[in-house]
Amino acid sequence: MLIVMKHGASEEQIAAVVRTIEEMGYGAEPIPGRRRTAVALVGNDGRIDPGRLDSLPGVFRVIHISPPYRRASRDWHPDNTVIRLPNGACFGAGEVVLIAGPCAVESEEQLLETARRVRAAGATVLRGGAFKPRTSPYSFQGLGEEGLRLLTLAREETGLAVVTEVLDPESVEVVAEHADILQIGARNMQNYSLLKAAGRADRPVLLKRGMGASVEEMLLSAEYVLLEGESRVILCERGIRSFDTHARNLLDLTAIPTVKELSHLPIIADPSHGTGSRRKVSPMARAAIAAGADGVMVEVHPMPAEAVSDGAQSLTPDQFEVLSSELRLIARAIGRDLAEPVRPAAVAGA
Repeated sequence: MLIVMKHGASEEQIAAVVRTIEEMGYGAEPIPGRRRTAVALVGNDGRIDPGRLDSLPGVFRVIHISPPYRRASRDWHPDNTVIRLPNGACFGAGEVVLIAGPCAVESEEQLLETARRVRAAGATVLRGGAFKPRTSPYSFQGLGEEGLRLLTLAREETGLAVVTEVLDPESVEVVAEHADILQIGARNMQNYSLLKAAGRADRPVLLKRGMGASVEEMLLSAEYVLLEGESRVILCERGIRSFDTHARNLLDLTAIPTVKELSHLPIIADPSHGTGSRRKVSPMARAAIAAGADGVMVEVHPMPAEAVSDGAQSLTPDQFEVLSSELRLIARAIGRDLAEPVRPAAVAGA
């Protein structure tokens, strides 16, 4: 961090900046220039409040040299973080992971049929909401712990890893008992108490970008999880709000190469929530893989017209099978491949 002094700042003002930095527990090195003096803050651990320095007399500007999301930054961890799940699915190692399943767990029959079909088509992770945060309090809110039990049943039968959303700190423990990955939804991206609790649960965390959040804000939210000791964070671009009405959200695919440049954490795309339209899901999933995403999360339902949640953006199993074939071709064109499904017996014997 550099504290740039105003032109003509007095020696007393420069000394006050140095003294304040040292009182904060860091080193300070004045750097005289022809027109201005800058003071370098040495030992920045990411916990500095720049407002304390910015308000000092004679200070022109505080410049961050290192990003505020230190542990999520590629400066901190130059190599890609690789996250391996119990069934062998792997994020960040070059393979493309397909995550698929219904928006909400509705019944044993619905979930098991979907799980079997998406696994046969190439998915290695099953998504499904047991607890559903809905805009309207009158909408289906999920099956709760019964939904978690059904997700566990589907994992035992198919070998798919399970990702499901956790809504509050109090639910982290029970969800972690059933899920291989804890999902933090867009509405909770800046729920800091939830992020901290998830970071202590000994489970990988899938963190969705908030509807109005910048990439930096998403990385700072990931920092909360990382600070609690959980290094296995998967970022998810799921669309941000826009002024246009041609889709539910604007799926910001530039976030994928941007995150790859700034952070070592893997990033996937969710074209289902990113578009809100079945017709747009496959084109945007293809574009996400071409942009370098480590995977895609797609909603699949055996009968979308009868889905209790997000049927309009859910693919049928047949449509997902076609998409999987297309994604394999795109991945291979850029020197990658899809992660292969694991036999259920291999998981049971692990």
